[in-house]
Amino acid sequence: MTEQGVRWTADQVLALAPDAASRKAGSKLGAAGPWSEAGSSDEGTVWGLCKGSGSKPYQTVIDIADAAGPAYRCSCPSRKFPCKHALGLLLLWAGGDGSVPPGRAPDWAEQWIKGRRERAQEKRTPDGSHTAGSADPEAARRRAERRAERITAGATELEQRLTDLLRGGLASAEQEGYGLWEETAARMVDAQAPGLAARVRELGAIPASGPGWPVRLLEESALLHLLDQGWLRRERLPEGLAATVRSRVGLPGSPDGPPVRDRWLVLAQYDTSDSRLTTRRIWLYGAESDRTVLLLSYAPPGRAPELALPVGLAFEAEVSAYPGAGQLRAALGEQFTPPAPAAVRPPGVTTPQAAARYGEALRADPWLESFPVTLSRVIPTPVEDSWQLADADAGTALPLTPPAGTRPGLWRLVALSGGAPVTVFGECGHRGFTPLTAWPEGSGEAVPLC
Repeated sequence: MTEQGVRWTADQVLALAPDAASRKAGSKLGAAGPWSEAGSSDEGTVWGLCKGSGSKPYQTVIDIADAAGPAYRCSCPSRKFPCKHALGLLLLWAGGDGSVPPGRAPDWAEQWIKGRRERAQEKRTPDGSHTAGSADPEAARRRAERRAERITAGATELEQRLTDLLRGGLASAEQEGYGLWEETAARMVDAQAPGLAARVRELGAIPASGPGWPVRLLEESALLHLLDQGWLRRERLPEGLAATVRSRVGLPGSPDGPPVRDRWLVLAQYDTSDSRLTTRRIWLYGAESDRTVLLLSYAPPGRAPELALPVGLAFEAEVSAYPGAGQLRAALGEQFTPPAPAAVRPPGVTTPQAAARYGEALRADPWLESFPVTLSRVIPTPVEDSWQLADADAGTALPLTPPAGTRPGLWRLVALSGGAPVTVFGECGHRGFTPLTAWPEGSGEAVPLC
């Protein structure tokens, strides 16, 4: 992105914030007051000194043209990426009021940028990947076999646990409490099947979770049983479905699809966290391929993953798909242009078509919680104690998921609509629809909702 090009919006900058506290603190630093010696270059570098509580100002530099999205360096002690100073500097730059003029980067910023780009070039050079083939393939095969044996033992034990649950009656699950399920989940971790462990923990949280919990428990038990049986009989499955089962069980995979070069629009980005991991999900839409893909990145608890792409911007890059029937996960490859504002927008569908697409996706992946869709001309509408997205041109609607109905993004969507139709991208599943990004009628500017 060049300095003379169209700048990002404040919403696109703030969508990079790892949490609400960083978003608020970064907004306060988006004015010229605390900054000195700020500048930018045509190569996509922004830098500046921010006055802090100490005697020395914090040195902040951002590489906007980085292949994996904006990259940041700040001398502050924060462990968040980006920190509030990086967000503030980007907001100052996005304002376009001359506070971040074109110029030559100082030595401390230039050295960091040069080092990053040299390392990126080495990764793209064949000579830079000399360690990739150094592993012993026979040793790797033996490790894979041993892990498969442990997973099989864990799946067999889990089948017995589910059988005991049904024999004792679903009411017994409420009496036994969560402890037994946590113990079972720990056994799945020992069996090196983290996917099974996660589903067992979710199962244990269902009893006494509210009206209708026995039905939900039976549904989730059936899906877990199906996954168990899929693993135990994986040799009989089509290769695509077998790959999906391996992924759902928790076996790591590598992208094996051919690289697809396209102009990718960043549809949405959001994080989910538990006591073990922070997971970042980034949805991309390919303008030429008409494909929607999912990028995943991870970080330890309390930290934000480094991969970050501003919502509403588009860039030209290659992505490679992971194996598995119906799987949308992909790996980001070489990026040929930095993210920049674009009028690209995914084509929308009606609410019945969205539900049908989720149903079709379930045929390839029965454990799929939701599927990405873009709804065209819908209006957020209250109904009793919840909300729905009503089709403006038909008498149909999709309910919002219970969590989506309590998030601040709902009120942003309501304000954006003002009773008029909007285009909304989100995830459609058996619990309802979760809106992630919206576009007002007649405008190409994306508004993040998460």
